[in-house]
Amino acid sequence: MKKGINIWSFPEGSPLQDCLAIAKDAGFDGIELSLNEAGDLGLSTSAKEARKVREQVLDTGLEIAGLATGLYWSYSMTSDSADERSKAMDVCRKQLELAAALGTDTILVIPGAVGVDFIPGHPVVDYERAYERALGAISSLAQDARAAGVSIGIENVWNKFLLSPLELRSFLDAVGSPFVGAYLDIGNVVHAGYPEQWVRILDHRIKRVHLKDYRRQAGGLHGFVDLLAGDTDYPAVMAALRKTGYDGYVTAEMIPAYTHHPEQIIYNTLSSMNAILAQ
Repeated sequence: MKKGINIWSFPEGSPLQDCLAIAKDAGFDGIELSLNEAGDLGLSTSAKEARKVREQVLDTGLEIAGLATGLYWSYSMTSDSADERSKAMDVCRKQLELAAALGTDTILVIPGAVGVDFIPGHPVVDYERAYERALGAISSLAQDARAAGVSIGIENVWNKFLLSPLELRSFLDAVGSPFVGAYLDIGNVVHAGYPEQWVRILDHRIKRVHLKDYRRQAGGLHGFVDLLAGDTDYPAVMAALRKTGYDGYVTAEMIPAYTHHPEQIIYNTLSSMNAILAQ
């Protein structure tokens, strides 16, 4: 498996070249980039401009491990607003377009939400309607994914939606496209489940893996801790991943960065990943 680091693991606003230099020096194989409202990879970025970003990454000796985005917290495919649902689908299409230009084969997609506790005032959507809307949207976007040659990876997040591996498996099978699978976030599971079980149940549907760790006793967002400092049974997770035959990127998403000497989290994370992958 290859080792990646998510761009959000660096202090917000860090120049891309600085992030690339640190990631390479630490020993990572690739970096996962993010689509934003604006910037080097924004909603108005052209494929030509994205290819320049790709060249910048490759010149550093790294690969692009994937393309994430935080925009789905603002634009949801399950929203009661038809305009917002349409915007969310446009975001996904832009991700697919730029991912193809960047030369990476998977994007991270949040298919909507029933509720989001960590965003004050976030509207609550009826679960059944959310499921129908998400299934319709992703089924439609699967055609765009096929055309782009890029897979959609549905991430399990704290959105009160697709709450179990059985439900996510059923959702993916209902879409029924080889270009739609799971972007399994190991740490996001731990507060209410066991990631090794998610790996076994999702099996070949797993397109990408995020590595985080979580300490249940701390609870809430404060429960996210450095790799190997939480309750994740990483030996069991790795055994399950190897049993599925997964051999793609495992990408660390370390949020928040350290208050002081923030670059140190990148080096510490790589060291922990070396231990995890050696199991």
